[in-house]
Amino acid sequence: MKKNKTIDCLGMGIVPFDLLFSVNKYPKAEMKIDAADFKMQGGGPIPNVTVGLSRLDYSTALIAVVGNDVIGDLGISELESEKVICDFVIKKKQSSAVASGWIEKDSGRRTMVLSRKIFIRPDDLMLSDYPIPKIIHLDGRDMPATLKLARWAKKSGAVVSFDIGSIRNDVSSVFPLVDHLVVADSYALPFTKSRTAKQAILKLKKICKGTIIVTEGIKGSLGFENEQFYHQPAYKVNTIDTTGAGDAFHVGYLYGLLKNKRLPSRMKLGAVVAALKCTKPGARTGLPNVKQLNKFLKTDLKSYMS
Repeated sequence: MKKNKTIDCLGMGIVPFDLLFSVNKYPKAEMKIDAADFKMQGGGPIPNVTVGLSRLDYSTALIAVVGNDVIGDLGISELESEKVICDFVIKKKQSSAVASGWIEKDSGRRTMVLSRKIFIRPDDLMLSDYPIPKIIHLDGRDMPATLKLARWAKKSGAVVSFDIGSIRNDVSSVFPLVDHLVVADSYALPFTKSRTAKQAILKLKKICKGTIIVTEGIKGSLGFENEQFYHQPAYKVNTIDTTGAGDAFHVGYLYGLLKNKRLPSRMKLGAVVAALKCTKPGARTGLPNVKQLNKFLKTDLKSYMS
């Protein structure tokens, strides 16, 4: 990829390959059950977002590391088939990351287990080779590299977007560099020791001066920008699988940001894309193209309840 090529979103994050088992009911300890269905698909919060934005006709590229193995090759091949630029993906001798998920058929709830022993190091980043994007999207899995890329983004004039869904390590050192902080309540509430999303936002805004959104699953999302709160309800659809719903919200949100939409519209687009995703199994199958997104925005949603 040429350095002077325009890019809309450059993401950096893990590239696990998802093994998804659909089960009628979650098994108890020591039980053996048969899966109702099985699906293999590339995953990872940032790769999912690059795929989603690519389907919505925006150019995307990914910075990542994968193993020099079949799993890594499958993950990259799938991304490239979605027109995600993978020129900045590095292969290492370690094994690629793999995630195993159980999805309960009736509820669409899911449980994920990640096996990962491969990391992005600051020295892996070749900043002089990267095009300056409109948006840098990060997940904070590898904090030294995340901080390095976020600082480069700020110096380069790119907008920094950050996603975190649960507490794994301390990522708050990057918050002062973040322009759009979209976090799940499963992170925001325990991190800030709050009982509500509003309380969490009021505490987060002390260390992040950008726009802050807390997603709350079926309750929707709460956003804060320019000293004003906004609430976006979740859309009710026939939920098949919630895997990647948070990633899908980011897709819609960043799509709105690239279109210069105001916060309420960005949150609505996030809710729409998340709802569409949940009507299909896996993190990517239900991510819409522009035609599908516009159809959803115009419909009365009844066709998605059948």
